[in-house]
Amino acid sequence: MKNAVALITGASRGIGRGIALELGKVGWDLSVNYLTNEAAARRTATECIATAKAGGHDIRVEICQANVSLATDRQKLMAFTRETFGRLDLLVNNAGVAPNDRADILEAGEESFDRLINTNVKGPYFLTQLAARWMIEQAGTNTAAQASPAQPRDSAWDRTRPPRPKIVSISSISAYTASTNRGDYCMAKAALSMLTPLFASRLAEYGINVYEIRPGIIATDMTAGVKEKYDKLIGEGLTPLQRWGTPEDIGKAVTAIAQDLLPFSTGEVINVDGGFHLRRL
Repeated sequence: MKNAVALITGASRGIGRGIALELGKVGWDLSVNYLTNEAAARRTATECIATAKAGGHDIRVEICQANVSLATDRQKLMAFTRETFGRLDLLVNNAGVAPNDRADILEAGEESFDRLINTNVKGPYFLTQLAARWMIEQAGTNTAAQASPAQPRDSAWDRTRPPRPKIVSISSISAYTASTNRGDYCMAKAALSMLTPLFASRLAEYGINVYEIRPGIIATDMTAGVKEKYDKLIGEGLTPLQRWGTPEDIGKAVTAIAQDLLPFSTGEVINVDGGFHLRRL
């Protein structure tokens, strides 16, 4: 069988890159989306191929520029993946933006709000719609790809047959944690969280499972500017597991989903946050 195919948005660096590397390790072909940094996207592709080869896998990785907040670019990205690979087994909604400037919610403006909603909510919502339509069409023409919830497979993904199609959205602990100096980001991530139960409910009849992964404090270029602050907070016990998370931590969670290790779960929120979400006395 051909390799399974994943489309990862915002995969040139950070969490998206970590997801791509982990999927490459287990032999997935990858459609790597980026917004502006083509050089970083090419480095991600090269590293994924090398990592896969070291593990005995021969994979294909292609890059595609697209702004997920734009309808024409979403269509371009889906068409590119279809024309390049001919199939889609996993969509990872990872692309996201943070506020350019943090502002108290009493002073925040509409420009930043609109930018975050367009990229972090509208983009993944309508990209998921496009991917879901394709996955339904794909399942209808390939009975081997279908797996009824009433007839679970005996084990994890068997590379001789297609995996179940899946959709994963990368949200944030900000979906439920109030930060009054970046309310637009928190609201966008909270809205993104609703995507998972909506599409999980709608797509279950087609054997398409949908998940949300909630990263905690992850070491990326997005968090580089607050490293000192969170070093101190983590050291003081902000998270039970006292370390920064890594993009690879998120990638391992996505890979577990991709390999059918959670076949009887859908609409699930998976916290990858070092225990930040725990209520403690």
